[in-house]
Amino acid sequence: MAELRHSASMGSRASSAVSPAKRDDPSAPFISAASVDGGGRDWDRDRDKDPHRVPFGSSLLHLHLPSPIRSLLALEDPRVSTSSSYRILVAFLAFLVVAVLFFVPSLWSRLNAPYLCHKEGITLHCPRVKEPPSLWENPYSSTTSWKPCAERRENGISDLPLENETNGYIFIHAEGGLNQQRIAICNAVAVAKIMGATLILPVLKQDQIWKDQTKFEDIFDVDHFIEYLKDDVRIVRDIPEWFTDKAELFTSIKRTVKNIPKYASADFYIDNVLPRIKEKKIMALKPFVDRLGYDNVPPEINRLRCRVNYHALKFLPEIEEMAEKLAARMRNRTGSVIPYMALHLRFEKGMVGLSFCDFVGTRDEKAMMAAYRQKEWPRRYKNGSHLWQLALQKRKEGRCPLEPGEVAVLLRAMGYPKETQIYVASGQVYGGKNRMAPLRNMFPNLVTKEDLAGKEEMDHFRKHVTSLAALDFLVCLKSDVFVMTHGGNFAKLIIGARRYMGHRLKSIKPDKGIMSKSFGDPYMGWATFVEDVVITHHTRTGLPEATFPNYDIWENPLTPCMCRA
Repeated sequence: MAELRHSASMGSRASSAVSPAKRDDPSAPFISAASVDGGGRDWDRDRDKDPHRVPFGSSLLHLHLPSPIRSLLALEDPRVSTSSSYRILVAFLAFLVVAVLFFVPSLWSRLNAPYLCHKEGITLHCPRVKEPPSLWENPYSSTTSWKPCAERRENGISDLPLENETNGYIFIHAEGGLNQQRIAICNAVAVAKIMGATLILPVLKQDQIWKDQTKFEDIFDVDHFIEYLKDDVRIVRDIPEWFTDKAELFTSIKRTVKNIPKYASADFYIDNVLPRIKEKKIMALKPFVDRLGYDNVPPEINRLRCRVNYHALKFLPEIEEMAEKLAARMRNRTGSVIPYMALHLRFEKGMVGLSFCDFVGTRDEKAMMAAYRQKEWPRRYKNGSHLWQLALQKRKEGRCPLEPGEVAVLLRAMGYPKETQIYVASGQVYGGKNRMAPLRNMFPNLVTKEDLAGKEEMDHFRKHVTSLAALDFLVCLKSDVFVMTHGGNFAKLIIGARRYMGHRLKSIKPDKGIMSKSFGDPYMGWATFVEDVVITHHTRTGLPEATFPNYDIWENPLTPCMCRA
């Protein structure tokens, strides 16, 4: 009887193992081959003893994975899976693929995006960098994102027409100081390119303030200028010989185009100026200050302007060599190589008067300045009654030049020590030694080019005022830190050139609006002032900025003239 009971028991177990009804029932227990094998362990009996025990070949992961994945990993008998489970698995995998395709490129582009600051109103926002802030250089991240790319034409092929097929000749007077003249020359090349005309070497016009009669060849390397641009624009040294009455070009209204608006477009030149040049063959364009826009010309024309500014316009070798000597002497003044700062201090009498701002001074000084303004700018001065309110408003808006004492406090708040070597590029400071005393007391190592070079060395350059300006320009350009105190073409071109060279060199552009509020707060402590200065000027150091409508290509050459490194 025992054998019969045992046989019956084994038969019922075997039949339950192969019964279709039992096999397809999801509630039926999973029975491995070991449970029915004579040499294996009876899993049913073991489970009765330990209900939490997991069968051989499984793991704890089996208890937590979705059934489609358990089937896929062979952790569960695939016979229990249904088609809906596989659809869920496919959908899940498809979701993962889409997520990867969507997020990975975005993440990769963020990690590899070029360093670029963006403006919101007047506020500049720049990406964070790992490098700690430095007194003497911009964060390294900003130097590897962009590179100059205006050196040569994109295709490297000249598209100049034959010499006898030129549309005519244009002639300009480059007015103002050296840097205003530089901008006029760049624009003249661009205008000649737009109209397919030949450019006669520009004349540097004597300015009423500078009183200088420097010629183009007294400052710039003419041979390099013409050779470098030979595939862009045809340039001749002088008026063609067949044009006999050269004086007419300067005096005759018939030979002059005078109706060019400021920041004119390329289309304006093609529609209005080119027909007159074709008719007369030779025309003078004047005045020629800011007579070509930035946003309304083709990108290649803007790149050409950068090519002229940064590559074609080279100072004479003797000017370059003297500037190199001055920069080397600045770095070796203490007997060891150290960095130096260049300060463009715009506080001459003319600048102070033209600003119509109010500055600290005695009653006599203020009376003399009022008389000077009334004489030089009578229409703006009127009777002087409105000037106080105007001066107050301009200072709040940050449109007044910084005084030497204000510059000293600003630099000390930024962390520059008393021992800092500072090269000063400026004219005669209004107020003389008394006005300079606060700056010199806080930074005694102030020097000019006259302090660095002997009289005999400088005599050669004193023949032309623009030669002295060129020396200041180059020494500031080579400095480790450049600080401007007010706007102008000099500072604008320096900052633009340092951006173009890679942004590694720091160029500090003070936020004069914030500073005016801080200087005017008698209750602000030094620690609070220092914090405001550091935070405000963290991004005002010549970092690469995105261009915006009506941007100035000379200060920010990024978009047309630079490309991702």
